[in-house]
Amino acid sequence: MEGKSYDKIMIATDGSKQVEKAVKAAVELARLTGARLYAVHVIASTGYTPRNFGWEESLREILEAEAKRAVTFVEEAGKASGIEVESVILDGHPADRIMEFAEQEGIDLIVMGTLGRTGLDRFLLGSVAEKIVRHSKTPVMVVKGETANEESVF
Repeated sequence: MEGKSYDKIMIATDGSKQVEKAVKAAVELARLTGARLYAVHVIASTGYTPRNFGWEESLREILEAEAKRAVTFVEEAGKASGIEVESVILDGHPADRIMEFAEQEGIDLIVMGTLGRTGLDRFLLGSVAEKIVRHSKTPVMVVKGETANEESVF
């Protein structure tokens, strides 16, 4: 049986604790296969139109800082294993944007953790990982996180 060769692997990160094991798995897989690793974070749009209340800019800055921390964590994990990581921060609906990026860039494998939303948030918003697994044209590897809390590792 021949092994699968990967040239481009994407790790989708939301900055939650659950993604830590997925980052480790993606970095190791990239190291073993010689693949290029992409760290992708999507700043989720809420569907509302800003009305210039004055707080939107501050909220955006916070979301951008969280996104940067999430992809920087992947960059550092890659660097520790000798893997170059290309970081990408996108805007929009996370599942849709992750799948679009994977198709546009010719990604061979999407690696993701059981991302941070649980309980009512998951019920109302749906699971990003579940939607990607069901609808992605790109193969997906989901790595189960160790905890169910929403702490950030970044």
